[in-house]
Amino acid sequence: MPVIRRFHSFVIRMYFHDENPPHVHVVGRYFEARVAIEGAAILSGKLPSRVRKLALPWIEANKALLLAEWEDKQG
Repeated sequence: MPVIRRFHSFVIRMYFHDENPPHVHVVGRYFEARVAIEGAAILSGKLPSRVRKLALPWIEANKALLLAEWEDKQG
């Protein structure tokens, strides 16, 4: 489960051979959520508002990189 990006209190991870749709896992000490790469929508779980304000724009801004990583990890 490679870490794609590390923030102060959480990380964004991507698991090998994960199910569709393409997504990342935003993981902190007391929370975890699956977030779609396309549109940065929360698919499951919950994120504190301060994490949501950092993670979702970063995911949207790095969509091309994340989709390329998804293809690499799922192949």
